[in-house]
Amino acid sequence: MRLLLVEDDPMIGQAVLEVLRAEHYAVDWVRDGEMADAALRETAYDLLLLDLGLPRRDGLQVLRELRARRNSLPVLVATARDAVSDRVAGLDAGADDYVVKPYDTEELLARIRALLRRRAGHAGPVFEHRGVRLDPATHEAFQDGVPVALSAREWAVLEPMIARPGVIFSRAQLEEKLFSWKDEVSSNAVEVYVHGVRKKLGADLIQTVRGLGYLVPRA
Repeated sequence: MRLLLVEDDPMIGQAVLEVLRAEHYAVDWVRDGEMADAALRETAYDLLLLDLGLPRRDGLQVLRELRARRNSLPVLVATARDAVSDRVAGLDAGADDYVVKPYDTEELLARIRALLRRRAGHAGPVFEHRGVRLDPATHEAFQDGVPVALSAREWAVLEPMIARPGVIFSRAQLEEKLFSWKDEVSSNAVEVYVHGVRKKLGADLIQTVRGLGYLVPRA
């Protein structure tokens, strides 16, 4: 999953970046509202973690403009503005959830997981399909109840397809979920990780749709 972190405080931003990357998220970090708006227009993210008190363009303005473009990206507002009126303003502008600084990182991660599950249409805490179970909270994978060791990027390739069976993901879409701006991307990276998943979980779990991409079949 690829996240956009918008935070102008360098110490907070670096700390949150490290926490998110340790959880195997691909993360891009920008420090002002103008850069946030540009990133949101150019890149398909799975979630936006947005501070409100930003230089160059306020976070609420970034959020309102995102929703004005009818972009349904999940947005978790994380800010030091703790007045009820500020929380109401953020939610009314289109935020999906809200945490107040200083926040507990475990709570932050839990809220992120909940928003990602909601976007995928899942109420439960795990993704399960065709005998494969993925637990985003622990990054554990099981096949028919037996633990399977997936690398971070094998997990990142498989998770969106298990969450949305029957949906075709192009190589470019999967690359966006695997890599942030700082990463070098080899031309066959997705193929390598798909091959790794097939080797561990079965050749028929991820199917290739010629000319389009990959999917996990519905049945």
